[in-house]
Order: sequence, then structure tokens, then C-alpha cells
Amino acid sequence: MSDRHNIQVSVRTQFLPDQSDGENGRYVFAYTITIRNSGTLPAQLISRHWIITDGNGRVQEVKGLGVVGNQPLLKPGESFEYTSGCVLDTPVGTMGGSYQMVADDGSPFEAEIPEFVLAMPRTLH
Repeated sequence: MSDRHNIQVSVRTQFLPDQSDGENGRYVFAYTITIRNSGTLPAQLISRHWIITDGNGRVQEVKGLGVVGNQPLLKPGESFEYTSGCVLDTPVGTMGGSYQMVADDGSPFEAEIPEFVLAMPRTLH
């Protein structure tokens, strides 16, 4: 990756107990993503590609335009933050993937979304 195209992705996750139903295999998580352009060229996020794996190893791929209805254009030094959600059949899973970006000079490139863990906190009895 060149310093012209340098997108950094950071993630915070949260388990949503009020929307989850463990008895029926429904575990809901929120994740907040910060996408920061550390490169020297403006770049626009065009689409996303997620790979979601539940605790049973079942893999789901999600592709689509933009994120939460946006295709943000990030100038060097700018960041974009959004929150979305994921429903799993198991209390633990992982997500990762990539954003498809286009730099101001017209060159397409991918920004990796490092794999992160979605996990229900342990409950003490």
C-alpha cells in the first residue's frame, strides 16, 4: 500500500442484551467503525465486503454499496464514523473484510477491515 492510499479502520463492539434472545439463538451486536484517511490523496468509499463467521463456523458474505447509506469522501486526515449491527446465531463470532475505495486520481484500491470478535460478555451466576 502506498502512502497515497492509506486507510485505517478501527472498530468498537457492543453486545445488545435487550435485543438478543439466547434461548432462540439470536445474539445482537452493534459495531462502531472509524475509517481514517492517513494517505495523501482524497479517497471515496464505494462499497463494502464483509465476511461474518458465527461460533459454529457458518460463514456469511455481505456486499453492498456504501456504508449506512453513505459513500463518504475522505480528504487526507479526515475520518468517518458509523454504527451498524449484526445478528448471530451464536454468542461469539467474527467479522472482517474490506472497503472498496477510489482515490481522487481515479485509482481503485481496497482498505482492509481487520477481523474483530463479536462476543457476548460472560454472565456470572
